[in-house]
This record gives sequence, structure tokens and C-alpha cells, in this order.
Amino acid sequence: MTRLILASQSPARTKLLTEAGIHHEVLVSDVDEDAVQARYGVTDPHDTALLLARAKAEAVASLPDAEGALVIGCDSVFEFDGESHGKPYTVEVAKERMARMSGSKGVLHTGHWLVDCRETAADVDDDDEPTEGTGATVGAVSSAEVHFAEMSEQDIDAYIATGEPLHCAGSFTIDGLGGAFIRKVDGDPHAVVGLSISTLRDLLGHANVGITELWTQDGSNTCQ
Repeated sequence: MTRLILASQSPARTKLLTEAGIHHEVLVSDVDEDAVQARYGVTDPHDTALLLARAKAEAVASLPDAEGALVIGCDSVFEFDGESHGKPYTVEVAKERMARMSGSKGVLHTGHWLVDCRETAADVDDDDEPTEGTGATVGAVSSAEVHFAEMSEQDIDAYIATGEPLHCAGSFTIDGLGGAFIRKVDGDPHAVVGLSISTLRDLLGHANVGITELWTQDGSNTCQ
């Protein structure tokens, strides 16, 4: 089976892949996001999401454990009032952001970058040796507009007290407690979770891999 490595420690991303029936491994990069942004000076939220996704994918692709695998890196950036919002980390920042987001809307950009680390024909001496690698290194961004419900100060304080929003891009989740405050999503809801399955499918196509090749043999969810 073709190996897929997720270059992210996000529980939401690996849960999403698992529930979609996609077999994968997790190998976390040690990318310093602030250093990457400082080096390239990217301020546009869309481009920043793609840049960080690429940095994570390429960092993991360079590791020995990634040999013979496909590596997917992802990163999310929330665009609100023309500003880029990553993880708030502190209660003060999260509270200020959520107060502004209440009853409003923003765009969540999730960057994806795929690196094919499988052996290519150029890597072997024997032309008759079968190879699968394409050398592909490709990326794409999936964006979705998120509409928030009105949130009272008590709602915001209670949500922040759970600790959930402090380590999430934009200070919210859609697949956790924060889902209670999201009125609707225009676009791919998986992008708001942090990994678009349809975008992954498109990127895998550049490596000549069908997403069905990564489905687990026992399937995932069944409708009840």
C-alpha cells in the first residue's frame, strides 16, 4: 500500500483522515512558523497558509522515515478584517478576537503541500526497475467563509476557559466546542477543520495516486 505521512501533530487532522477511511502515519515537523514567516515576509493570509504548509511538508520529507512515502503538510490561517490570525495562545488575545468575531464573518485559509518521496526512474540505475515516484511537489489552498453567531461575554469566557481556542487558528474550531458558535460555512467545511479531503485528492492526482488506494481495508464510517 502507498504510504501517506501527515506532517502535523493536529489531532483534528488525523481524526478527519481516519474518519474518511484514509490510511496514514503521523510524523511531526520541527518548523518554526514565526521564523519561516520572518524569512519570507509573507503577509497575505492565503499565501502564508501555503508557505507554512510547504515548510512543514518539506521538513518531514527530508527525514529518513519519509523515504518511499507521500508527505502532506497543512497549515491554517484565519483572515479577519484584512488581518492574519494564527493561534492566539493567550486568554487576552483570544478574548479580544472573539469579541470582534461575534456576529461577523471571516475566511479560513488552509494550505496543503504534497511531496512525493518515492523513488523515481532517475534514482535507479536499472531502467527495468519498476518505480512509482513522480517527484511531484505541489500545493493548493482551500478557503471557506465562516459566519459566527452572536456570542455573549459569558459565552466567550466559558469557551476560552476550556482551553480549546488557544491553540487553534482564529481562536475557534468547527469540530469541537466552538462549533456551537458557527452559524454557517460557505465553502469546504473540511478546510475549516484543517485539511480538505477533496484538495488532498486533487494533489494526489499529481503523484498518480488515487485516493481510493489509501482507503483502509475495513472501511470507516457506515450510515445508520
